[in-house]
Amino acid sequence: MYDREPLENLTRAEPSVDGRQAGRQPAHVIVVGNQKGGVGKSTTALHIIVTLLRQGRQVASVDLDAHQWSLSRYFSNRTASTAKAGIKLPLPEHWRIWPSLADSRQAAEIEERTYFQQLLDDLSRRCEFIVLDCAGGDQYLSRLAHSHADTLVTPLNDSFIDFDLLARFDGQSGVVGGPSVYAEFVWECRKQRASAGGKAIDWVVLRNRLSHTDAHDKRRVGAGLTALSKRIGFRIAPGLSERVIYRELFPHGLTMLDVHEFPGRGGLRMSDLAARQEVRAMITALALPPADGA
Repeated sequence: MYDREPLENLTRAEPSVDGRQAGRQPAHVIVVGNQKGGVGKSTTALHIIVTLLRQGRQVASVDLDAHQWSLSRYFSNRTASTAKAGIKLPLPEHWRIWPSLADSRQAAEIEERTYFQQLLDDLSRRCEFIVLDCAGGDQYLSRLAHSHADTLVTPLNDSFIDFDLLARFDGQSGVVGGPSVYAEFVWECRKQRASAGGKAIDWVVLRNRLSHTDAHDKRRVGAGLTALSKRIGFRIAPGLSERVIYRELFPHGLTMLDVHEFPGRGGLRMSDLAARQEVRAMITALALPPADGA
């Protein structure tokens, strides 16, 4: 039902012998989700994970996207390319959860819920952060993940096609209508979390793939998100721009925080520095919990 990726070729932040110290808070769960594909969920998740690891935090990652396993592929590529180059880069404790093959929907949901909760409980005892990368669409594992989120990160391409998953938009009047499919999905998950006695989800919408020009639609999307954020309760943060470098790094499993260590690429270019800065700005905007005692 779930398995651990064979990533022993890379270094990772090692937990203490007894796991997390007694009295520390349970792991902070970060869910990267959006029902639409192609918005940069796995790239966003990877940069969050590596940033936390480079801060010396104990991080686990869980891939829930059995159709693509994009995050798992990132780490497999990272293993292969760094082993070939003879260098070591930080890596989380990485797991995948497979959908149940049970005959009935009810039995499948029971099995998925059991394994999901078992894994999260286990990881929470020895990690500070658990980052879950969700598949697109409305799947039970994705609902489970969203309802367990302390921080929900929703990457969103800066277009009205993606905006439509959050709310209806009248192109003639510019009026933002009622919540749409994904906003309603998140609302249901918030209710489930509240009924279970959990704290409120900090929902952060990342404006990914922003153009560098001051386009008319860019301003309209921004105004629409601002109006909607006050109605349905999310924060808006800068995401990752449309840059060739992010696509170039996937086959190597690298992030913008690793490129300076990878041999054969040369020094950092101005575009690299700008990309690293936007990663830092994204992480800062998430306002994740500091290390104990910080």
